[in-house]
Amino acid sequence: MEAILVLLIVAALNGAVAYIDQMLTGLVPMTLNADQYMTAAAGGSMVETLFDILLGFGVSLIILKFLKKGFECYVMWTDGDPDAEPAGLVIRFIEAIAVAVCFPVMYGWLADITQSLTDQLMAAIGTSTNYDWQAWVNGIGSLGLVTAIFGLVFVVCYFVLYFQFLMRGLEIMILRIGLPLACVGLLDNDKGVFKTYINKFFQSTLSVVVQICLCKLGVGMMMNVGINMNIFWGIACIVLAIKTPRFLSEFMVPTGGGGAGVINNIYHSVRLVGMAKGMIK
Repeated sequence: MEAILVLLIVAALNGAVAYIDQMLTGLVPMTLNADQYMTAAAGGSMVETLFDILLGFGVSLIILKFLKKGFECYVMWTDGDPDAEPAGLVIRFIEAIAVAVCFPVMYGWLADITQSLTDQLMAAIGTSTNYDWQAWVNGIGSLGLVTAIFGLVFVVCYFVLYFQFLMRGLEIMILRIGLPLACVGLLDNDKGVFKTYINKFFQSTLSVVVQICLCKLGVGMMMNVGINMNIFWGIACIVLAIKTPRFLSEFMVPTGGGGAGVINNIYHSVRLVGMAKGMIK
């Protein structure tokens, strides 16, 4: 019975290794530029078309919000400090327009830097690993049922991680398309939604780099299943790679808005207490 189970697992692994080795190549371009792999029916990039649409809409919102804040602050005196120089509002308006218009160029720079960093890290990790997947499957089959089960678990996690890369590419694509709308927040003193938006953007990009490196390291560990506890280290690396987005979200959290809100609440509460005491006297 054990031999039959081992043969079934080895057969499944033989079918999977045909895809595994090719999945590690081209992950960064596929994730950061998913639109190049998902061309529209008429040809061309979907992101460029959708970005142009939302760029016009976002610039319109930026102009409307700029006029609204200027009118409420310097004409109606109902928002902000009317004694403050209007240059600050104008500078934030120019910044919002510039970021929205120039973002495709800046994103190209970010993609190039991420690709270069990932290539260097992958080369450093891959110098001590030579992948022979067929020999790995044969070694897994000769080490018994338990080792074969661990090998199957690793392959399943590997495919789960690959689908995570696909979803990460869609996530980054949506963030790229919607950035002109997030630039409306730059007109606020605390950067509004833009701060959280750009933080999520960098978190997704960093997650891709960390996941690819952990995946490559896990594969390198699994290739040497006969050495000590490498099979467990390999599974640990691939599982951590799956959990990387949640791990990074624990410390890549925007700060600066919550403290000010608490201080303002305390200040207004103290004022209310003082006013109540004055009325009693």
